Amino acid sequence: MSVRTVRKIVKGKIQQDGAGVRLLRVLALDTVEEFDPFLMLDVFDSENPKDYVKGFPWHPHRGIETVTYLMSGKIEHGDSLGNKGVIEDGCCQWMTAGSGIIHQEMPQPSKKMLGFQLWINIPQKDKMCTPKYNDIKKDSIPEIKRKDFSVRIISGHYGDTHGAFRGEYVKAGILDVNMEKDAEWSIKTDAESTVFVYIFSGYGYFDKNEERCCIQGKSAVLFNTGEEVRIHSGKDGMRFTIFIADPLKEPVAWGGPIVMNTREELEKAFEEIDSGTFIKDAKDTN
Repeated sequence: MSVRTVRKIVKGKIQQDGAGVRLLRVLALDTVEEFDPFLMLDVFDSENPKDYVKGFPWHPHRGIETVTYLMSGKIEHGDSLGNKGVIEDGCCQWMTAGSGIIHQEMPQPSKKMLGFQLWINIPQKDKMCTPKYNDIKKDSIPEIKRKDFSVRIISGHYGDTHGAFRGEYVKAGILDVNMEKDAEWSIKTDAESTVFVYIFSGYGYFDKNEERCCIQGKSAVLFNTGEEVRIHSGKDGMRFTIFIADPLKEPVAWGGPIVMNTREELEKAFEEIDSGTFIKDAKDTN
């Protein structure tokens, strides 16, 4: 069985988005090709509500899915489908923008805001699918506990245990892994899948065949192809999320909150926003 080795390490950059939310942008336009089908990864990690309470007021999306997962904190959600909800510690929301959705995400003051938002590309044939919103509660996410680690399976599977959600368009695996110090953890993968982890805390060893195998927290680690990922935690333990999906290998045309396959499709989307014809499926959000 071929064990994956480290291909790339990404540190990310502190940025402001929305109405002034301070976040760490780990994946963005310059990582699209290597991390396909994962488009963007924003990480929230703050004990200061001023960093995030201005939130992300009403804005559109098309052509992507967004996955927001909180290890701690609270975010209120509303959208043009009429959905309203709150995600808190250990909860997740999975939104399929498809043909078009307008939503807002408003973080609330918390002792600590810790989590991420991931953008997943939708295949060309499904870009204009019907928008959907899935509220994934903490108790619905399976958790496997062992002596040296625990795994929360948001989507995909770990061994024979399947996650709380199964993507309809991209079958992404997303696992929240918490390791004790000096522990071993592994997962089998399809050889050609895109696999990367983001380390929230601690450090670990991801590639014993390379000098750069010891990787510190607040880093994303992209792996080469292979059938298994093997990880060894350092003396402080480690918490990370692993992301797994097959690449789409399609052209990407990205403009702000819209991700399509051609420049013409992007222009059409923004024309529809301007003309008020962007939303194909909507309910009164008042």
